[in-house]
Amino acid sequence: MQEPLFVKPKLQEKIWGGTKLRDIYGYDIPSDHTGECWAISAHLDGVGTISSGTYAGMPLNKLYEKEPQLFGNPSSPVFPLLTKIIDATEDLSVQVHPDDVYGLKHENDLGKTECWYVIDADEDSEIVYGHTAKNKEEFSKMISNGQWDDLLRRVKVKAGDFFFVPSGTIHAIGAGIMILETQQSSNTTYRVYDYDRKDNLGNSRELHIQQSIDVTTIPHRDPELSIQTEVQADNEITTLIESDYFSVYRWNIHSEVYFGKKASYTLVSVIEGKGSLIVDNIKYPLNKGDHLILPAPITKWVIEGDIEIIASNPGPKNS
Repeated sequence: MQEPLFVKPKLQEKIWGGTKLRDIYGYDIPSDHTGECWAISAHLDGVGTISSGTYAGMPLNKLYEKEPQLFGNPSSPVFPLLTKIIDATEDLSVQVHPDDVYGLKHENDLGKTECWYVIDADEDSEIVYGHTAKNKEEFSKMISNGQWDDLLRRVKVKAGDFFFVPSGTIHAIGAGIMILETQQSSNTTYRVYDYDRKDNLGNSRELHIQQSIDVTTIPHRDPELSIQTEVQADNEITTLIESDYFSVYRWNIHSEVYFGKKASYTLVSVIEGKGSLIVDNIKYPLNKGDHLILPAPITKWVIEGDIEIIASNPGPKNS
């Protein structure tokens, strides 16, 4: 059946969250400390639901299990990707994620490689991206001594920036930044440092120092990116990353673009503007904040309007 799968996201409260997910995208947030929109997710910590069409009301994880032909009959037993919009009103904790081998062994969860497209950023806002330690002994010592200013690499960011964050990368999103994150479907996070913050009960959040030492890539290595943009009239189709776990694209459309599928299915998030998706001569409205999956039976489609989209496909390790 050639119909898109629109997904109703899950909203997650966070100590560092705010209200932009309501103010900018119109989501019904649970509180004024809402940090994450799990936009397309089948992870058990926040499963999205199909919102319209033949499968309306079905959780995405159940759809993936019961209708595998919609996803190209994949070998992966779980839906492999998770798309989020993150609103960081305050700094997120400094953290690191394990790879699949460590994550499955110690957490019964996948590892987590992710990437960030910066939707919006306050002037002079910055992220933590990597560290300065030359070896594990130096890394451990600097953590023990609280030498955070010396250890952590800070990078200024602006809207439109893109960062690839492989497992093992020390990282943190800074205050005043909103990103769209594409990641493996995992919720395993090891906190290295949390600015000595307390939660609303006055408790410090748990840190995971030994696990962080175990999984961090030392020394840090910036991944090489090969961002490429194809211009079609007044439209731009940009390949941000092609990795083992996912490929991610930015579609900046001002008129009309014809697409043919590159993978068994495609995840689509509208981050700005509005337009239409045309599949098999049926037109579906697209608005800012919409999220959907173009399943395997859809081999070609058209998007028209004045609209900015981040799209992603599963990589070869997730097929």
